[in-house]
Amino acid sequence: MTESFTPQRPDQLAPNMEWDAWGTAEHRTELGPEVHTLLEQALGVHRRRVPLAESDVRLTPTRLTPEYRADLVRLLDADHVLDDDATRLRHAGGKSTLDLLHRQGSDSQTAPDAVVLPADHDEVLSLLEYCAAQSIAVVPFGGGTSVVGGVDPDSGRLSAVIAVDLRRLNALTDLDPVSRIATVQAGATGPQTEELLGRHGFSLGHYPQSFRHATIGGFAATRSSGQASAGYGRFDDMVEHMTVATPRGTIRVGHPPASAAGPDLRQLFLGSEGTFGIITEVGVRIHPIPAVVEHRAWSFPDFTTGADALRTLVQSGLPPTVLRLSDEAETGLNLALHKDIGRTSPGGCLAVTTIEGNERYVRDRAAAVQEILGAAGGVDLGAEPARQWEHGRFGAPHLRDALLQAGALAETLETATTWSNLSRLRAAVTEALTDTLREGGTPPLVMCHISHTYPAGASLYFTIVCAQTDDTVAQWTAAKQAATAAMVAAGGTITHHHAVGRDHLPWMTDEIGDCGVEVLRAIKNALDPHHILNPGKLIP
Repeated sequence: MTESFTPQRPDQLAPNMEWDAWGTAEHRTELGPEVHTLLEQALGVHRRRVPLAESDVRLTPTRLTPEYRADLVRLLDADHVLDDDATRLRHAGGKSTLDLLHRQGSDSQTAPDAVVLPADHDEVLSLLEYCAAQSIAVVPFGGGTSVVGGVDPDSGRLSAVIAVDLRRLNALTDLDPVSRIATVQAGATGPQTEELLGRHGFSLGHYPQSFRHATIGGFAATRSSGQASAGYGRFDDMVEHMTVATPRGTIRVGHPPASAAGPDLRQLFLGSEGTFGIITEVGVRIHPIPAVVEHRAWSFPDFTTGADALRTLVQSGLPPTVLRLSDEAETGLNLALHKDIGRTSPGGCLAVTTIEGNERYVRDRAAAVQEILGAAGGVDLGAEPARQWEHGRFGAPHLRDALLQAGALAETLETATTWSNLSRLRAAVTEALTDTLREGGTPPLVMCHISHTYPAGASLYFTIVCAQTDDTVAQWTAAKQAATAAMVAAGGTITHHHAVGRDHLPWMTDEIGDCGVEVLRAIKNALDPHHILNPGKLIP
């Protein structure tokens, strides 16, 4: 703790997301008539879903006995132990397409038996000690943004399950401006963190698509990757230290700036998805709020040329802050939706860059980027397409929800591989998705972009849109299984930043091997011997 620093909190707690959609009501998206026409003509989408009213949702009855509830109230207080249906429903899982389809179904909805809101690390520790003794499962809950079943209220073999909502742990507890390290409680959302750091002239710069609602603890627990990863790195690159509550006690990991005292125990909890402990506080690297931000867009004749250009730029050691490339299909759709850009764009594949920093840094880095991308076949489109992308970069999940209501199936999946294998992997996944959905009578539009780059390789992020069938859950499950099997066969990872959760669990052994699974199980047994933490996730 820096001696002169007084912990600070945001003005209010983060709101719950809508029970049946991504985000909050003010950001809901309505499709215009031209989009409905495009869906009908291009994909055969003709019917619209009738939304289920919240009053018609049936939840599984709570299994929390009066004795259990009274004990939890003694640990916290009555205001922070909630078992009403509205609260339980809003903690009934994440926000994948399958989640939303299940939530709109007629079957009884699985929900946590109660939701508790601890105020600090000690209360989290007390909850874990109690739940371990009473065989109650615990699901850590941040923003509820998981799209892989990572916060499903699974009780496993235990008697009940509670969601531990961390939104009250939202303080900036320490700031070291000399070392540029901030310590933030795990329940602070992306906007809350930026607001707290901004009071002191600093920024974290981690902007995943889930930024508005996801939390610092969730970023760490899933090894999140933000849209500015080319400049600032993935979230796990930013973490200097963490405090974790486990059923066996408190663990503090990380010794900045580096240590050779054995394996780095931070790596046990980065990506652990709440199965080993609940992260309550994270120390992260920060930087001054950029004085200058330059936006620039580029057009490439095809995806292969654009990917080669990105590789050359990254391997030069001179990447911009944001670097992404859309394929022909995604570029075409974006241009159709933004006709003002489409009039000035030559088509092909659109790349977006931003560069942040002081004036001299931005000037010099922009000149280097322009030279490299121009020599690699890029056509400079100016700033406006990049500004348009930035303006709408958090809106895709809201568009997904509107498409679902319109009768279209819309979902995403992601992977990563080496540069030399990128084209092979992209072709294999695209073919698997296209063939599976076409065989079901719903030929899809499959789009892809590179959103995160490294000297050795890059991520591939796929977006799929097609008409819904009578059984949309089975429709997407089959497509997802085919695509993930193609990833494994073609040398890709089963997930680059969405995490494992429940949805990727069947392929986890393929990813890390039998010995790797044994290691994860050994850690689980050491830290959570009663297996109360987030059952059914991460570990086969």
